[in-house]
Amino acid sequence: MPSPSKIVCVGRNYLEHARELGNDVPERPLIFLKPSSALVADGEAIVLPPESAQVEHEGEIAIVIGRRARRVSAADAWDYVAGIAPLNDVTARDLQKPDGQWTRAKGFDTFCPLGAMKPLAEVDRDDLSVICRVNGQVRQQGHASQMAFSIPVLIEYISNVMTLEPGDVIATGTPAGISRLHPGDVVEVEIPGVGIIRNPVESA
Repeated sequence: MPSPSKIVCVGRNYLEHARELGNDVPERPLIFLKPSSALVADGEAIVLPPESAQVEHEGEIAIVIGRRARRVSAADAWDYVAGIAPLNDVTARDLQKPDGQWTRAKGFDTFCPLGAMKPLAEVDRDDLSVICRVNGQVRQQGHASQMAFSIPVLIEYISNVMTLEPGDVIATGTPAGISRLHPGDVVEVEIPGVGIIRNPVESA
């Protein structure tokens, strides 16, 4: 598994996902961090912790940083991207709401399945989309054009807050259609033209 210095995630970046949770799209990117200890690879299990009764999938387009980025402009942002990968921002929804901040709900071990990166030169960056399936049924589907804040804008915003190092990951938000995961499920996140990550779901 890669070991990024940080995994920067973006919340409520698709209007319909914000609405399904009863939230507005924020005025500026809403960012939070997942620990690298949450990472799992293709085929490894998402483990449902006993602390939560409502763990949900969030399929996302992940950006992998290729070179050190500090105060990068949106116009130059793609120059700092090594490639694209599918990511699942697994979330304990019942812990996210009462906590108010999202570290615990997003940070459990196995809560960040990350697929293999495809180099940016081999990707149609103007036609990026994400599909999430549970047991073969499509639950989420969204296109990067539906993001409230585009990928270059996210890189500009985040790099003005923190220095992005090579290998760091940006998870760009999830479209509508989140649902609860159960033991025995198999969840997959696909970025067409990039790749798929599949993970079984188990109880702790």
